[in-house]
Amino acid sequence: MSRPRVAVTLGDPAGIGPEVIAAALESGALPGDVDFIVLGDPSCGVPGKPDEASARESLRALEDAAQKLKSGEVAAVVTGPASKSALERVGFSFPGQTEFFAAALGCDRYAMCLSGDRLTVGLATIHVPLSSVPGSLTPQGIVESGSLLAEFVRRRTGRRPRIAVAGLNPHAGEDGRFGQEESLVIAPAIAQLQSLDIADFTGPAVPDAVFREAVGGRFDAVLAMYHDQGLIPLKLLDFDTAVNVTLGLSRPRTSPDHGTAYDIAGKGIARHQSMLRAMQLAAELALNE
Repeated sequence: MSRPRVAVTLGDPAGIGPEVIAAALESGALPGDVDFIVLGDPSCGVPGKPDEASARESLRALEDAAQKLKSGEVAAVVTGPASKSALERVGFSFPGQTEFFAAALGCDRYAMCLSGDRLTVGLATIHVPLSSVPGSLTPQGIVESGSLLAEFVRRRTGRRPRIAVAGLNPHAGEDGRFGQEESLVIAPAIAQLQSLDIADFTGPAVPDAVFREAVGGRFDAVLAMYHDQGLIPLKLLDFDTAVNVTLGLSRPRTSPDHGTAYDIAGKGIARHQSMLRAMQLAAELALNE
């Protein structure tokens, strides 16, 4: 393709997806050397009133986007906000859109990353219950997530990344007083990451301090051990600018870091900045392929 095309799914047409996408397209802040195509029919949903029809249209757009991404018809995909529970009711069998695109593109080495103006975080585990996190952590999984995060940061900054790997427990376990995961799982993974010589990895870092250090400039990114460990500080600091990126795919997929917001859909008050950033980043990655 001489001129990259980026597909944008509406998400659930009963949510704020259609209006924030329209606002982003009209903003004048998107690159002029990329074509954006919108997938999904907004007439299939009534703002603020999700139903089976809107969920089915959300799923149809996702499947269309995955097919176009896999075939190379588009260079990247931006996914609008969708409801996981609504998608499940119409046959969606994945924990989230991250896992859906990984399966669609035949990718078994992937990770979830969220990047905003002040903070970038990667996740060692994604959509699993908090009670399952300790058992889900493995050195191999942390090494894979850390490697993908390092490549993403290097690609965007053009320099050797500095990445902090967060501990799991309070005080990063405090020498085993509050848990053994740091010494048995996380530290060995960090040693493997350091041996790859792809970035400067530090840790296991104390979780309640490391994000402040990253924002202060000591680190380019933090690898968090579970979903909310990384997303709570990110959304506190960068709610309007954060972008969700699926690392490891053969072609880029991004999304805004917010949900369907059914309660404000159609009221004209939804902010479009996160969607705009998701579209800008998808374009940036597509142009640099």
